[in-house]
Amino acid sequence: MARTHSPAKAKRLLHRLIAAVRTLLGIAGLTAVLLATGLNQTGSKEDGEEVYNIGAGITPPRLVHRVDPARSNDSKSFRVNGSVVIGLIVTSKGRPRDVHIVQSLDKEVDQSAIDAVQQWTFEPARREDKPVAARVTVEIRFHEM
Repeated sequence: MARTHSPAKAKRLLHRLIAAVRTLLGIAGLTAVLLATGLNQTGSKEDGEEVYNIGAGITPPRLVHRVDPARSNDSKSFRVNGSVVIGLIVTSKGRPRDVHIVQSLDKEVDQSAIDAVQQWTFEPARREDKPVAARVTVEIRFHEM
């Protein structure tokens, strides 16, 4: 049976997670924030691997290696302010899978963000001290430079 938290506790957990990730990921010009996509512990099978939402009993994945979005030759794509939100699964091996746009900013900027996230590596989420696949959302903020 899925375990759920009260909305207030879930919100506190999410804010703690966001604060921790922000301290790991700030760079000039853009910021990436890893967000929990779910606040319960339900798992589902996808590509033969059980995939969990972040919640009680699931330690979120930790970004180990980040590749920044590449600028296009004309650089107009980085003359925008806003965020691209990307959904993905971090596998039990720490690799991104099923990377997709949740919230678009600009077609070219979106593709640049997807290409970058596909190169990231993570320490996988953990359940009972074993690596597991987990759904996460990454927000990449672009600032005009």
